[in-house]
Parts: sequence; C-alpha cells; structure tokens
Amino acid sequence: MTTIQYDQDGLIPVIIQNAETKEVLTLAYANEEAVQKTMDTNETWLYSRSRSELWNKGATSGNTQKVVAVRLDCDGDSLIYEVVPNGPACHTGKDSCFFETIHGERNDSPADMFAQLTSLIKTREEEMPEGAYTTYLFEEGVDKICKKVGEEASEVIIAAKNRDAEELAMETADLFYHTLVLLQEQKVDFSQVVNVLKERHATKNDK
Repeated sequence: MTTIQYDQDGLIPVIIQNAETKEVLTLAYANEEAVQKTMDTNETWLYSRSRSELWNKGATSGNTQKVVAVRLDCDGDSLIYEVVPNGPACHTGKDSCFFETIHGERNDSPADMFAQLTSLIKTREEEMPEGAYTTYLFEEGVDKICKKVGEEASEVIIAAKNRDAEELAMETADLFYHTLVLLQEQKVDFSQVVNVLKERHATKNDK
C-alpha cells in the first residue's frame, strides 16, 4: 500500500471532487491531522496555510461536504476527497472554484448537465420567479407535473416509432426535464436514482 508523502511543511495537496458528477470543486491542502480527521468523521478537513490552522469545510458557512472516499495518487504525494456537497464549494457562491475559463471552451459532461439542471430546478422552486415555466409547474402541483411526464413519454415513443432522431432527442430532453421537476417536487434527490442504477449494475456484474 502506498504511503502518504507529506512535503517539507507537513502538507499534501488535496483535490476536492464531486463524487456524483466528478467535477473538480477546489484545490486545497491538508496535514496529517486533517487527513485523519477527514477519514474519522467523513467530513472535509483541511489545513489553512494563511491562518496556519485546521478547518472543517462548512463549519461556518453551512456548505458542508460528506466525504465518501479518500484517494491517494500513485506517488503518494496528492489526494482526492470525493465528496457529496451540501452547497457551493467556492466562497464566491459558485459550485466550483474552477468556474472561469481562460482558454478554450468548457465541455460539460452529461453528469455536469444533469447536476446544473437539477440545481436550477431546485432554485426555481425556492425562488419561484414570475414567468418561469418551472415556476408554473410547481404552482400547478404534482398532478400537472405527472401529466407532463406522461405526455412527454408518449412523445418519445412516437418519435422513436417514426425513426426521427432529431425529434427523439428533443422529446427525450423534455422527458428528462419534467422527470427532474417531478423528483424535486417529491423531494427525491437525483443521486438516489443514480444509486439505484449503481446497485443494479453492481448486482448484474456480480452474477
């Protein structure tokens, strides 16, 4: 087993990564005590070089992180904390500290897109901005949302039967969106759906 290699200051760089979307949230540092506390508590503990002290992510802001895995690289000199965030990772309010693109174009993964859409839908329900379609759905309630999910599912079937690839993509996007709205209305986190898929996949591979 690879041993953790701390630098001359007793620190090791830590990449904080969203365990569900795999988006890199921030880069920080930890000492041996912070790493041990992270593994003992399953919360993000780091070392502040500017304040020369340990800090527990979210202890003040409330934007906590549940650590589901701590990964060590092959040389033993850097770590990844895979976390489930409860709020933004960046002090600016952004989900990730790496939100500014200085070269090229950002290429969001499908997981990133689902995460962004889920976050937007949740914000819409909290703020209920006037004129937004998502606001309208939440105002109408579960019956209306369920009706839309059924309608969009039918449209997906029709597009598939017609062998219309473009229409199928559009209708599937509509179905996904309305399903995410339904999940939010029911307070079922999208990660629960992902976990069911993971469990089924794992069970299938075990056979």
